[in-house]
Amino acid sequence: MARLPILDKLDQELKESQKELQVDIPKALKTAREHGDLSENAEFKAAKERQMFLESRVSLLQKRISDITSINLDKIPNDRSGLGSTLYLRDLNTGEEIKYHLVFPEEVNPDERKLSAASPVGRALVGKQEGDDVIVPLPDNKLEFEVLKVITIHDYPDDEDSD
Repeated sequence: MARLPILDKLDQELKESQKELQVDIPKALKTAREHGDLSENAEFKAAKERQMFLESRVSLLQKRISDITSINLDKIPNDRSGLGSTLYLRDLNTGEEIKYHLVFPEEVNPDERKLSAASPVGRALVGKQEGDDVIVPLPDNKLEFEVLKVITIHDYPDDEDSD
């Protein structure tokens, strides 16, 4: 199976943060020091705060990359929806056909119907197969769908991202 696209995105963000931490911040600190008294130097204070933020960000990105690479994709079912799946649904109330993607938290975008499996709709979609009914309880009513088609993470070609 191909490398997950989310890893490329996180790796790029990590590289950019490391470059800023190792190249840009030292330059900013040097420039700020040249302005004299550091106790009242806003540039120095801002650069130090950015440095602390970037150190935390780099650590978080490294952990997240490690967490994602340790996921055993073979444990994600081949025959039902799970992380990385695309589900084609029919709204049983309106007849409208809708496509949802179950994605990593970093990829969530409700406008593109990219949902975390931890969201209410995502939880309702996990483990579904073609022909299943899905009921999503809402405070005032409920959403009801029929699963028309499921494409799992295993169904995508190695050289393509799930759209």
